[in-house]
This record gives sequence, C-alpha cells and structure tokens, in this order.
Amino acid sequence: MGDVSDRTDAAQMGNEFDRRIRFLDDLQIMDVDFQDFRFDSSELVNRFYDRIEARIRDTGEDKWFFLINYSASRIEPEAWLAFSRRGKALNLAHSMGSVRYDAGEETRRQIERDAQTERFDPNLFSDRDSAIARIGQMTRTRRARVSHDPNYATADFVRRVSFDPDGPIMDVDFAHFTFYHSRDVDDFYDYIEDRIKDSDRKWFFVINYEDCKILPAAWVRYAYRGKRLNKAASLGTVRYAPGSETEAEIRLRAESQDFDPNIRNTRAEALERIAAMKAAILAGMGRT
Repeated sequence: MGDVSDRTDAAQMGNEFDRRIRFLDDLQIMDVDFQDFRFDSSELVNRFYDRIEARIRDTGEDKWFFLINYSASRIEPEAWLAFSRRGKALNLAHSMGSVRYDAGEETRRQIERDAQTERFDPNLFSDRDSAIARIGQMTRTRRARVSHDPNYATADFVRRVSFDPDGPIMDVDFAHFTFYHSRDVDDFYDYIEDRIKDSDRKWFFVINYEDCKILPAAWVRYAYRGKRLNKAASLGTVRYAPGSETEAEIRLRAESQDFDPNIRNTRAEALERIAAMKAAILAGMGRT
C-alpha cells in the first residue's frame, strides 16, 4: 500500500509543478510560478527542477526567456544551495535571459547576493508587466541556435571506455576530463551508447571521476544522458573519486531521481560494491 501512496503523492506533486510551468510560445517565454510556494528541502527543489527540465525537453525548443514569479514564495535556508545550483545550471543550458518579479525581501536579498557572487544581472522587478517589458528588450537567440564546436574527437573517448565481459563491467574513465557544454556530453555519451549497442548486453558501470569537471553549462545535458543510459543499459552503477563539486551535484540529483549515488573513494571500493550488487541480483534469481 505504501508504494501506491508514494506513486499517488508523486503524481499529485507532478501535477502541482505542471500547473506552475507555462510556455508562452509567441513571446518565447517559459513562465514559472513560484507564488505561495515553499521550498523546504533540497529534495523538493530538485524534484521541481527535474520537472522544469523535462517540460523544456518536451517543447522541442532549447532556448526560452525565463519569467519567474516569486510572490509570497519562500526558500528555506536548507534549500538554498540546491535552488542556486539547479537554477544556475538551468539558466546556462536553456535561458536566453531570466527576469524575476515580486520577490519578498529575504528572497530578493539572497538573489542579489548570488548575482554578485556569480556575476549575473538579477533582473528583479516589482510587477509582471515590468518584467515582461524587460524581456522585450532582450536579444532573441533561439532562431540562431547555439552550435558548440567539438572539443574532442572519437579517439579521445576510445581509451576511456573498456569492457570486462566476466564482470560484466564497463569501466568509464572521466579522470582529468572536462565537459564544457552539451556538445561534449553528447559526443562522449554517443560513443558509449554505440559501444554498448555493439555488445548487445547490460553492464555494471564503474565510473572514475578523479579531477573530472562538469561545468554548469553541461550539467543539465549530462544528468539527462546519464539517467537515460543507466535506465537502458546498467545493472548497477558505482562512482569513485569525485571532487567535492561533482559529488555534491550527483547527490543533489539522486535526491529527486530515486537512485543510490553509490560514491566510493577508490576503484577497489567501487569493485567491492559492484560485487555486493551482483551477489544481491544472483540471490534474487535463486542462484549462488
């Protein structure tokens, strides 16, 4: 019964998010309504932003102006880190410009502090009409779509992906690798997916994040491609040696997407975790 209740609660939450996300096609605006909404945990922030990202993908358009209503909204201190991180990543991935209006004093101060730290224009207005007028002054870049130049060639990926059929383990080496933007993510994940398709089987994934950098402009696409690949081809995934920024982002996403981040310090510890996962699967199948 608990599972049914959980699914019902998730559906109700999804409906609540959806009614707060609208797309004004003629103005190229994504209208997000945080009015009277209280973010009381990082998990709630992540679930809301997961839904925003999904709704943007559903439009088939990559770029929108963001119009955000903060009237009587509240972001509790324990939710601010997630709110700031997810908002920054979403803006870098999908925004032609963001305008905010009717923020309360505490929220306004926090947005202005973030704007100073991250060096962006907070574009804060007292009312909706003024916010929309500001968007009308901004440059529309959707029709001239951003096409990132590739930073890597296939040869850069070949040595970073290997397979142990006896595991069965796929090792992915992101060590000292930087994902600058969505093109880097797609190029690398296209290669991984092609290799898995050729193998015609599922694998345990062991991922080395030592000194890996996933820049904010790449995070939305990285999270989407990683989630899709895990769902399609992973028997279980373990990550090791992430830096603090990468680990924090992985853990944030895990809160709302119902997966165990399975983060370990070393490859040896990661392989121990894989062995335990494999044993559990075999036990579930009635095998020793």
